[in-house]
Order: sequence, then structure tokens, then C-alpha cells
Amino acid sequence: MIDALFMPHRPRRNRRTAAIRGLVRETVLRADQFIYPLFIKDGAGDEDIASMPGCARLSLDGLLREASEALALGVRAVVLFPAIAAELKSPEAQEASNPAGLVPQAIQRLKAEFPELAVFTDVALDPYNSDGHDGLVSDGVILNDETISVLCEQALCHARAGADVVSPSDMMDGRVGALRAALDAEGFIDVAICSYTAKYASAYYGPFRGALDSSPKLGDKKTYQMDPANAREALREATLDEAEGADILMVKPAGPYLDIIAQLRQATTLPLAAYQVSGEYLMIKAAAASGWLDERAVVLESLLSIRRAGADMVLTYFAKDAARWLREN
Repeated sequence: MIDALFMPHRPRRNRRTAAIRGLVRETVLRADQFIYPLFIKDGAGDEDIASMPGCARLSLDGLLREASEALALGVRAVVLFPAIAAELKSPEAQEASNPAGLVPQAIQRLKAEFPELAVFTDVALDPYNSDGHDGLVSDGVILNDETISVLCEQALCHARAGADVVSPSDMMDGRVGALRAALDAEGFIDVAICSYTAKYASAYYGPFRGALDSSPKLGDKKTYQMDPANAREALREATLDEAEGADILMVKPAGPYLDIIAQLRQATTLPLAAYQVSGEYLMIKAAAASGWLDERAVVLESLLSIRRAGADMVLTYFAKDAARWLREN
């Protein structure tokens, strides 16, 4: 027997009951910490996404329904990703800044119906670019500075439609500063920038690209998205984005890069977002569908781990389900 006199520290005392565990809990998961990624399309009717079970390309009517349901569950932010018809894609990505395009229409309808909803938009050219890249392409080279000019027009288009936050996901150098200057010059001083600061060239994006038909036609994205081997580079990107005027910094993907989230949390006072991407979503869905994992338990644990690493907000396709499960707990 162990002499109790020689064991004054018993951490299990703080785990003894649910009430005590609640009192000492360090990390809290809430529905209003989620940003709900939603895919949108032109035309009537919604389309199931084969690569992402449970997700759909939503018509504008479907988008309003989904946003309403999310709001009712306490999810107060969405981010929009457009599925653009092939005939509207071009090497110059002109459709990205079309004021009558799919994204501006969606923003306007959301803000008219739900003014309290925070609407984030994706600022990048891959949905609109016939090359499938986040930037303009010339002879196989992604053009940094020329791309930034188009991104500024895209961000202004979203701001004019009523977006609350524009989110450059392209990973071009200097784009945060250029976007901030362009927005301020047109009077959009209150439109925030959520920068994809550490967006890695990850293998976890496959289902998403299938959802939007946005895979590169030639080559890959390794000349602009970050090398998964690098951590210090994320700190450099964060320093630059903060200096250029970013309001929120993002890490993508989330689960495989918890160390990056933790390092950025120590390096900045800005809010941190993390994106639980399509590959993370699909792995949980597939394992749960086979009966190998408890979907509810694993989803909530995965989201809690992202928050524990230091993320203030999480982009997750599980947003609505997780909000419902949290309400039931």
C-alpha cells in the first residue's frame, strides 16, 4: 500500500465529478466560435457533393435555408465558396470581380435576410481561373503582382456587395497590404481581412477541389502554398501579414498543423482562425460510416483540440452538427 502521507498531489481530485471537471476545464467549445463553409452554385436546386457526404452545392435559396438553420443553432458566421460554370472560367479570371456574379448575389441576399450574420468570402482565383490556379498563369509560372491587381478588384466587388470579411487564400506575396490599401481607398475601412497566413500545400484538400472542380490543370500549387516541412516560415508569413494590416490570421489545414497554430498563438495577439479542411472532414465521415468511430465524439474532440492549440475560431463543415451536439450536451 502507498502511504497517503507521501502522496499529497492527486490530480484525479479535479476529475472526480462532472461539476468539478466543468469548473476546472481550460478550453471551451461554443457554436459562435465556428465559421461554416458553404458551397454555392447558380440555378435552382441543390446538388450533393460525392466527395463530401453531407455537403451540397447550394442554390441561393438553399444557402438562405442553411444559413437560417445555422443561425438558429448559434453559428453566426459563414464563408462562401462558389462553384463556377466552366463557360465562365477564363485565363484572366474576369468573373471573379463581376458585380452581378454568384458571390455578390449570395452576399446581398444573406445580408438582406440575416444582417446579424458575419459573411466571409474567399479571395482567390482558382474557382474562376481556367488554369485552376489561385493566381494568373503565364507559361506555367504563377504571376504574383499581376494576380494581386485582380484580387483587389475581387475583394472590392465583395465589399461593395456587403461582405464583412474578405479572406485572401491565394498566398501571393504582399496581397494583404494591397487589399487593405484598396479597401481603404474606397471607404471600406470596416471590412476586415482574414488572411490565410499559413496555407500549406497539403494533400488534405482533394475533396474540396472535387466539390468546386478547381484542381490545377497543369502542375501543382507548391510554388505559392507553403511546404508542409516548414514551421518557422509560418512565423515569417504571420509577421508580414500583421504588418500589412491583417485583422485575423489563419492556419490551413488545422488538425495536422496544431503545432503551427500553437506557435502562431505565442507569436501574435491577433485572433487566429484554423480551417478543418475537406480531407479531415471526409476521414471522420468515412470512418464513422464504417462504424469504426463515434462521429459525434470524434468531431467534438477534434474541434476542441484545434481550440486548445490556440485557435479562436474554426472553419468546419461540421459547424451545424457540432452546434447541435453542444446544445444537447
